[in-house]
Amino acid sequence: MNNTPTTEDRIWSAIAHLSALTMGVGLVLPIVGWSSYRRKSNYVAFQSLQALGYQSLGYTIWILVALVIVVVQSLSTLSKMVAAANNGADFGSLTAMGMGGHFAVMFGLMGLYFALPIIAAITCALGKDFRYPLMGNKLARYLGYDTITSNEEQTWLIEDHEDRWVAAMGHFSVIIIFWGMLTPVIAWMMQGKRSWFLKFQAVQAFVFQAGTLLLYFGAGIICFGGALFFLASIGTSGALDFESPAVMTSMIVFLVSMLCASVVMLIVPLLHIMGQWAGYRVLKGDEYRYPWIGRLLEKRLAKQ
Repeated sequence: MNNTPTTEDRIWSAIAHLSALTMGVGLVLPIVGWSSYRRKSNYVAFQSLQALGYQSLGYTIWILVALVIVVVQSLSTLSKMVAAANNGADFGSLTAMGMGGHFAVMFGLMGLYFALPIIAAITCALGKDFRYPLMGNKLARYLGYDTITSNEEQTWLIEDHEDRWVAAMGHFSVIIIFWGMLTPVIAWMMQGKRSWFLKFQAVQAFVFQAGTLLLYFGAGIICFGGALFFLASIGTSGALDFESPAVMTSMIVFLVSMLCASVVMLIVPLLHIMGQWAGYRVLKGDEYRYPWIGRLLEKRLAKQ
């Protein structure tokens, strides 16, 4: 990149990276930065798209890494606790050390997650070209950023790849509860008129995320409602009278509500996986449509 970023470019790029510190809410700023500067500054557009990728795709990768580490660490701690119990060792101190190790690992991962966007913001504030590990160079090649020079005729990022990246991040962000919907909504609002592809992908990503969110909260409402009904049937005494039809009915309602909530909570992770698959397909160049809702939304949008 031969063009030297201006002060305004540096500020916007730094803000786009720092928005990762807000854990979800900041998804708005990278899209606004990219949308506002995509045909003004390749530097801001690329850094904003990087920041968007880190907060959506990167967040997904961090979650998976954290889960793997926690599972491995838990199995290791459990095996040590079993061995300690068999050998008559101090079980309490080993448990405390295991819990302390878990907290240390989790805080360490969080610190590393926040450290990268801070380093990125400082680098951009100095006017340098920052690349996130693993993602940065690949994204630069995908967008054609490395081939841009300061010739007489200005060259911008590859438009189709820009739209596909933003659309894919809208799908990937389904794993971010509630705030993930900001990605497709803002992309739809700011660039929907320019790009039919981005508009359709953003709309179906938003509808899919909204449905997933409703299922998530619906499971909580079902569980809470069943528990509340059960407690109300017991009364203020708190005694369980199994001969009472009301108590037996409330217990059945409670168990059924717990079962329904459990089924829903098993479905939600599958929907998260479907969202990741949708993002991958879009990046690969497919015109992806979610089952059922994709075709329906496409027809409705085509009539507008």
